[in-house]
Parts: sequence; C-alpha cells; structure tokens
Amino acid sequence: MMEESVKNYPEIIVKHSGYLELPRIVDERDGALCIAEFGRQLPFEPRRLYYITNLESGSSIRGKHAHRKLRQVIFCLSGCFTLSLDDGRNKQDILMWRDNVGVILGSGLWHTMHSFSGGCVLLVLADDYYDESDYIRDYDGFLKWVGERK
Repeated sequence: MMEESVKNYPEIIVKHSGYLELPRIVDERDGALCIAEFGRQLPFEPRRLYYITNLESGSSIRGKHAHRKLRQVIFCLSGCFTLSLDDGRNKQDILMWRDNVGVILGSGLWHTMHSFSGGCVLLVLADDYYDESDYIRDYDGFLKWVGERK
C-alpha cells in the first residue's frame, strides 16, 4: 500500500523542529510495523520514553511548556491530535495522525497538544532524564528567555 511521504506535508516553519519519518512496513493481513533504530533514524540517543493515554477528547490540553535543553520526538500512535508549536517568533499547528511520522521538539520550543480524538495515544522519546529545572512553564517567561538567547 502506497503512503503519503512527509515530503508532501506542509513545511514546519518554527525553529528547533522538523519531521521524522520512520520506516513503516505494511502487511495487508498482519498490520503495520514501524521501526525506530537508535543511532540511525533518531536524531539523538533516547534516555527516556513516555506515552500518554486516556485523554478527554474535548478538554485535555497537554504540554504548555518549553525546555531549555531537552530534545524530544513526539508520535501519535493511535487517533489524532493537534500539536501547537511556538519558537517565540513563529507559531504553527500540526495535525498528528500517522504512527510513523513524528515531530522533533527541540530545545527552546513552546509546545502544546490538544484536540485529541477518542483513543488517542502519544509516544515521546526524550534525549535525557526528567529534570524539573529544565522546564519553562510560564509563557511570558519563555518569551523573555527566547529574547535573552539572541
């Protein structure tokens, strides 16, 4: 079965981001296999994996923060959601729905996930362990931090 390539997707205009397309092998009878080999497809060596389930489709909002250093790749394994990105200058919404197409969330990128479909499952690979001091949870503080980095 022929699938649409990310080459046909809208360009991501925010800084510190981009698409990551994983190989996807489809067997008509036995489903699809998506492959992420560390040190090959991923732009970093993951140290943490987490996933998000049981989201309320109409009211859940996740993210609402940026990271000073952490890099991540986010995937939608089931269903769909909207990923809102903001680099302090440009903003962009991306519909996430393909299980083998992730979006790189680089450092210094405000991100929010919302508008979840029923049964939506998100998977995130991160390049480091959880560190609360790396989070910027206040949007005005994020804009100030971005301005100081120039």
